[in-house]
This record gives sequence, C-alpha cells and structure tokens, in this order.
Amino acid sequence: MFKFTPEDEAFRSEVRTFLAENLPEDLRQAARKTTTVFADKDVAMRWQKILVDKGWAVPSWPVEWGGTEWTDVQKFIFNEECARARAPGLIPLGLRMLAPVLLKYGTEEQKAEFLPKMLSGEHYWCQGYSEPGSGSDLSSLKTAAVADGDDYIVNGSKIWTTHAHFADHIFCLVRTDPTVRPQAGITFLLIPMDLPGIKVEPIITMAGDHEVNQVFFDDVRVPQSFRVGEEGQGWEAAKYLLEFERGGGGASVRLQVGIDELRRVAGEEGLGASEEFLSKIDELEIRLRGLEHQELTNLATVAAGGSPGPSASVMKNSSVEIGQDMERLRLEAVQHYALPDAERISLGGSNEPWVGPDYAETASGRFLNGRAASVFGGSKEVQKNILAKVVLGL
Repeated sequence: MFKFTPEDEAFRSEVRTFLAENLPEDLRQAARKTTTVFADKDVAMRWQKILVDKGWAVPSWPVEWGGTEWTDVQKFIFNEECARARAPGLIPLGLRMLAPVLLKYGTEEQKAEFLPKMLSGEHYWCQGYSEPGSGSDLSSLKTAAVADGDDYIVNGSKIWTTHAHFADHIFCLVRTDPTVRPQAGITFLLIPMDLPGIKVEPIITMAGDHEVNQVFFDDVRVPQSFRVGEEGQGWEAAKYLLEFERGGGGASVRLQVGIDELRRVAGEEGLGASEEFLSKIDELEIRLRGLEHQELTNLATVAAGGSPGPSASVMKNSSVEIGQDMERLRLEAVQHYALPDAERISLGGSNEPWVGPDYAETASGRFLNGRAASVFGGSKEVQKNILAKVVLGL
C-alpha cells in the first residue's frame, strides 16, 4: 500500500490551512447545492481567482505558464483536500483539457495568446467533440472544415456541449478530409464563439438543468492559424486530451463526503435504526475502500514514473457506479421531499421559500443528472471494451 511521507503530510497540512482560511463559506454552500457536473460559472471563476492569486490554480502546467512544480503525490493530496473541504471544482475544459493539448501541439503564438487568458478567466472555453450520431464512436464525426484561402469554412453541429451558453471559445474536432480513414481526416480547431454563423441552442435535461447545449456552425469562417497541430493530426490530439478529461484524482474522497452525508440523512429521516438501509450504505463503503486502494496503487505507479494504463477505466466505472447508487439511496431516504423539480424550486427558480430540509434540496437533481455520468468522458461500455482488449486480450 502507498505510504505518504512526512513531507507529504506537511504539505497536506499547508493545503488544509489555506482552504480553511481562503475558501469562503458561500462557495462551499454553492458547491454543496450544485446538481450538475460543473459548478456554475460565477462560482467556479471566483474560486479560480483565489487559486490564481495563490499560484495554485494549474498545478500541472509548466512553471513558466503558472504551474507549481508539485509532485504527482502533492497534486493528488491537493485534489483530495479540496474535495474534503467541499471546494467548488474549477471548470476543466480549458485549464485541464485544452491547455495540455496547446502545450504539446500548439505554436508559441497560440500558447502566448490563449494560456494567460484561460488562466485569468478572460477566455471561457467549451468542448466541441460529440455530434448527433457521433458520441462514443467519435471518429465518425461529420462537422466539415473546408480550406478556403487562409481560412476554413466550417459546417455542422456539436451536441451535449457543456457550458456553451457561457463560453466565448470552443475547441473542436472537424473533418478536413472525408476520403481517408476516419481517424486520419480529423483536425483540431480553436473557434471564437462570436464568429458569424454560430448558434447555441439549449438542451434542458430531465433534471431541469441547463448545462448542455447544441452548437450549430453555418459557413463559419475560421482562420487556419487557429488550427492546433497539423491538418489531419486532430485524432492524436483528441486522444491525448481524453487522458486529462478522465484524470484528476480525489474521487474516493468526494464519494466519502457524500456517503457521510447519506448517513446523516438516514438518521434525520428515521432510517438510522433500519438494518436493511444501513447495510446498503455499508456496502457502498466497502466498494469505496476498493476504489481508494486502486487510487493509491495508481498514485504509487505514477509517482514511480509509470502509467496507470487500463486501471483508469476500472476507476472511472467504479466511481460512477458508486456515485449513482449513493444518490439513489439518498433519493430513497428523503422520500416525499424528492420532487422532480425540487432543486428548481429551492435554488432560485421560485420566490417561495424551500419548505423541506436542506439535504433534500438537491436529491432529485443529483440523481437525475448522475444518470449521464456513465456516458460522458467515455461511456461505461467503452471502458469495458478497453479492459476486454487490453487486459483480457479479446
């Protein structure tokens, strides 16, 4: 089992002190009431500014661009302590997903233009990958970019685009050559959202959230200087980005916070003496211990210079399934308060005060929104296919 050193524990203490002194209570409460994958933009950007001022916003970036030179263990500890303190998550689309692609494939001019504005919050990014009919099979995407002088003319649409209604830029995979094998004809483009021909249409989820959208491109003229890497190299960049979309660590701590809350809810709702209900929570704890062990094993591998490999797929599926089962139990516990639109009534959708307990406000929203967790970031079935191929050799 991985052991933290005294130096690691001293760093953990430093992080805890910083969070206790600098994480405002209203941001903690906003994070607690968040039902969607990402925190609201204003909440995330306030927390980002606090971390930028400290120099801790982008630990994985090179120092010359604002990074910290932390070890992999320190990054893991930081993520754990932020989860334990209920800090809102930073929006990863630019900071954790696009930035590594720019650092690896971008030109010096692109880095100088986009990285500082991403860090300051001047630019707010969204991701244009999935399309109608091209989700898990991303290489079948059809949004076309045709070269025209120094520009590309882009036509098509992207769907399930998180926070596109807030974003001023989108990074997109587009098809620049339909005559070659699908993966070879894809290019990675950076597109300002204020260009003529772009339209964003909201998609309201069954949880009542407006988090995702469909983005339409109608003869959008994009400078070729906004291409990242060579034409046709987009699939390589896309795979590299997905390594960061599925990473981050701290899942077991976030889930532990949720399970602790579930035990409190069970007590408040008179289920504290129900052996049947408490045994279900105990089962979640056992599964969580397995996930925690896997996280620490992976941390030891990475700290030694290795790669977690297919275990990332195991952890993704495990953390999602535990989270979904946890929210199902919370919904079961609050019972009559679990109205389909409870979070819209309580979190600003009505002038009337919320009449139920605070722990019931987000029960239905989190349960419904959490159904998507087994699809985004690589669906459960895709992760199983990876394991079947890499581990079992099927």
